[in-house]
Amino acid sequence: MEENQERSRTPVPSTLHTIVLGGLAVGVLDATAASLTALLRGGSPARVWQYVASSLLGTESFDRGTTSVLIGLLIHFGVAFGVAAVFYLLARIFPLLLRRPVASGIIYGIVVYFAMAYAIVPMTAVKQGGFSWSGLAIGIITHIVCVGLPPAIIAKRFAR
Repeated sequence: MEENQERSRTPVPSTLHTIVLGGLAVGVLDATAASLTALLRGGSPARVWQYVASSLLGTESFDRGTTSVLIGLLIHFGVAFGVAAVFYLLARIFPLLLRRPVASGIIYGIVVYFAMAYAIVPMTAVKQGGFSWSGLAIGIITHIVCVGLPPAIIAKRFAR
């Protein structure tokens, strides 16, 4: 009984706190995955973030060094916080998402992947490469683990 009383005295984080935690988790995990994938493919993590910055700067991004790396990281974390906020808002509208955080996180990660790859990124200045099955698989798995599951689990943990 004391444990239940202790839990009830523990303050429940605010909406902002939950979204910030979710956004940081998504941002750090996805950034790590993208950087490691680049390294494993013989590339550079800096190029990953210059590529992200090219969504605003175009191909000039690759000539701007550290500045475009930082711009790319800012864009990335902005998107990560947006992803966490959208999940949180959806969970408020559809409480089922919090009752099944793993299933909803998996589905959310897949939806975010396709929204980014086929709706959002094409509207930017990014020069996209060709389709590959391995790229699709890596992208979907990364989005499930690093983008979909973290905000779902965090929102469940801090749900009121």
